[in-house]
Amino acid sequence: MNILEIVLIAIGLAMDAFAVSITLGLSVKNLSPKEIIIPGLCFGFFQALMPMIGYFTGFYFANRIQTLDHWIAFGLLSFIGGKMIKDSLSPEQGQEETEAYSFGFLKMLVLGLATSIDALAVGITFAFFQVRIFKAIAITGMVTLCIAMGGVKIGNIFGTRFKAKAELLGGIVLVLIGIKIVIEHIFFNNE
Repeated sequence: MNILEIVLIAIGLAMDAFAVSITLGLSVKNLSPKEIIIPGLCFGFFQALMPMIGYFTGFYFANRIQTLDHWIAFGLLSFIGGKMIKDSLSPEQGQEETEAYSFGFLKMLVLGLATSIDALAVGITFAFFQVRIFKAIAITGMVTLCIAMGGVKIGNIFGTRFKAKAELLGGIVLVLIGIKIVIEHIFFNNE
């Protein structure tokens, strides 16, 4: 597997993180550099960590998690998305709390895990093709970091224009990503 193939895999893996990053950017009125970097680092870290875990733990662990990975991702994304929808429908008094919550440690941890579970199986693929794992995870992490940071900025640009409905839309997007993961697993996996 060459570098171009690894980059393309990394871009594919980063798409869920990109969508979630957009929703994070939508929820913030005045975006700081820290709020751009945090999602990039978080998503980049988990997108690098999961293939490494898959690579080193092999088939035993992956076969067990594959039966549940889509439900775990769906549950985590639905929980966060539901919270965003609920916050968007509540009175304006909670708006400052919502911004602080958008980049909280626990939320970022949950989102990082939820958007990177599918990368576990990619680690096993890397093992099949005898890919140099540390080069592959460095590329995957860096690609995701850049894509996620761009997603936050893009979301913020649109969020400042459409603030009233941005958080509602962001929550709906997270729930839809969770549903997409379940549908893909049910209809496109022959397991």
